[in-house]
Amino acid sequence: MFRLIFFSAVLLIFQQLASAQKSDYKVVFDLTSNDPVAQQQVIRDAGLIKSAHPDAQLEVVVYGQGLDLVRKDKFVDKDAIAKLLKLGVAFKACHIAMDRQHVTESQLITGVQTVPDGIYEIISKQRNGFGYIKVAR
Repeated sequence: MFRLIFFSAVLLIFQQLASAQKSDYKVVFDLTSNDPVAQQQVIRDAGLIKSAHPDAQLEVVVYGQGLDLVRKDKFVDKDAIAKLLKLGVAFKACHIAMDRQHVTESQLITGVQTVPDGIYEIISKQRNGFGYIKVAR
C-alpha cells in the first residue's frame, strides 16, 4: 500500500514539474507603421520566437499604414511572410484599414486573414492571455 501511495505521489510530482515547464507562449504583435525597419523587426522577432519556441502562438495584427506589410504590391519580402505562415504565425489585417485604403482581400499575401477591427482583435487576444508587443521604431 505504501509503495502505491509513494509511486502515485512521485508520478504526481513529475506531472506537475512537466506542466510547469511547459508554459503558454502567446504573443500578439501590433504593427501600424509602414517603416521598413519596423516591418523587418516584426518578421525577425516572430521568426526568432518560433525558432526557440515552436509551439508559441504568435499573431501579427496590422492596421493603419502597417497594412503594407501584408500587401502583395507593397511588401518586398513576401517569402519571409510565407515562411512564418507555414510555421504557424498568424497575420491578421484590419478590415477597417483595408476599407479606408481601398484594399481588397485579393491584394493580400496568400494566407493572411482579415479581422473586422484590428484594435478589437488585439484587445481580445490580451483578454485570452496573449502578451502584447507594439512594433515601432
